[in-house]
Amino acid sequence: MKQPLPYWFLCLPLALLSWSCSEKKATPSRKALNEMNLKAGKVIICGLPDAQFGTVRFPIACPGPAQESFGLGLKLLHSFEYEEAEKVFAGIIRTQPTCAMAYWGVAMSNFHPLWAPPTEAELQKGAKAVAIARALPQLPAREADYLATIAAFYQDWPTVDHRTRCLRFEQATEQLAQKYPDDKEATVFYALALTAAAAPTDTTFTKQKKAGRILAALYPDNLNHPGIVHYLIHAYDTPTLAVRALPAARRYAAVAPSSAHAQHMPSHIFTRLGLWTENIESNLASVAAAQCYAQQAGIKGHWDEELHGLDYLMYAYLQKGENRLARQQWDYLQTIQQVEPLTFKVAYSFAAIPARYLLENRNWPEAATLQSHATDFPWEKFPWQKAIIHFARLMGAAHTHNRPAAQAEVQELRRLQALLLQQKDAYKATQVEIQLTSGLAWLDMQDGKPEQALRRMRAAADLEDRTEKPPVTPGEVLPARELLGDMLLQLHRPNEALAAYEEDLRRHPNRFNGLYGAGLAAGQIGNEAKANRYYQQLLTQASGSTRPELSAARRFLAVHSQPTAASDSPVRYTSYAAHPASR
Repeated sequence: MKQPLPYWFLCLPLALLSWSCSEKKATPSRKALNEMNLKAGKVIICGLPDAQFGTVRFPIACPGPAQESFGLGLKLLHSFEYEEAEKVFAGIIRTQPTCAMAYWGVAMSNFHPLWAPPTEAELQKGAKAVAIARALPQLPAREADYLATIAAFYQDWPTVDHRTRCLRFEQATEQLAQKYPDDKEATVFYALALTAAAAPTDTTFTKQKKAGRILAALYPDNLNHPGIVHYLIHAYDTPTLAVRALPAARRYAAVAPSSAHAQHMPSHIFTRLGLWTENIESNLASVAAAQCYAQQAGIKGHWDEELHGLDYLMYAYLQKGENRLARQQWDYLQTIQQVEPLTFKVAYSFAAIPARYLLENRNWPEAATLQSHATDFPWEKFPWQKAIIHFARLMGAAHTHNRPAAQAEVQELRRLQALLLQQKDAYKATQVEIQLTSGLAWLDMQDGKPEQALRRMRAAADLEDRTEKPPVTPGEVLPARELLGDMLLQLHRPNEALAAYEEDLRRHPNRFNGLYGAGLAAGQIGNEAKANRYYQQLLTQASGSTRPELSAARRFLAVHSQPTAASDSPVRYTSYAAHPASR
């Protein structure tokens, strides 16, 4: 067992309020409480009424109604309803300012481990909450340890980077879980900390697998625990692990039906497995809940979570070939002028929704001139998201043989990549590098340099395979390996093209263009069984679509349709939606 945190470490955050460890105060000053600027107001519920957020039991030392309120705050926290959770914990503080765990709740509400790093204001609030709580006299040992754990994250926040502090939080929660092996919440928060501390470049998913094992062991006896169900989805939100989270994904919305986030989060797994109908149902509910929240919260305009759901809807509609419904999402987006708060999710949606529609449909002329309707948006604060627009323009310009326009987009992507490197955000800089390399590869194709084009396109695909997608997106606006398949088909190399499409379908199951490309390549090499399978799967998936690719698939099947041989059974990545057990 690891040694407990040293005494100096436990005391250090108190310096934020100029208190020493020996100066325990019975009641925090009104000035200290006011300086936290705690959220207030009625808890907003935009799912089913009666605050249905699952079942959690966490006894605390605070008397009276604080216990019930703390339980509600904790359930909100487990469903990432951070603003509403803070309201609940703040309400406890206002009536019982000596309730230490309410301050812990405020600090956790401003951490949000799997989202963007806290803002400076959130860090200040969380650090002050921890300092006030730990200055209270006669803290129960367990509550003091919980406070020490979150203090590990807030310690030295002005000078220590976010990832380092996340790793410290992981280590502290591990010690907490080891010290209190019968405390379910300590174990659940350790699993969350593991996933939060995982490096996005680790394709072995070591921490996520460990978190998943911990949560999976708890799941059978805690089917209504919102944290266990929710964090299982996050732990397994990767292509190779997603099927393990399918039961949790299908359960989470029912466990916490009053949570807007619980309506959306299952769609992460549905996207990973290519379950587009379930994805759409999940995000229609999510968007409706977000619209309700904006109205009840008095937000002027739209809540950022609504745009996040719209991006997932756009992606899913495109994979079903539902261009009319996909276009409706873009048209609706263009009516949105004001969003609160202006987060990374807003920037991503403003850029990705129109880019997806044009690139997925290979509408190169319009892609070459794509403009965001949010012209007054602070794009320079979001260079990675801004790069998506320039990638769409680059691909459009390359395919329409507009060399000057393409070169301008290359220069802009290089500038944005350099800016991200300057900001020490190597992960997002790599995402831009993949887009830049892909665009340069297609420029090489237009310049009559096929071998150089293939080298670049393979390099982009290999680099993308080595990095995991960020949670904000359902998927790349165009997967690099799928683009490699397109290039190989254009170069009349269908065997290699089929291999590229099939490899990409393992990472992005049931993508419309991947299925069509695989069918086309298989048909060209005379593998009628595979071509039949991919085309039939596409027609089943996109039965309501009018895209021209489906006419080509039907023509092929009309001539070459034949029973699928037993030895040519559906491969693993196409079997989830069809298997009765998955329903």
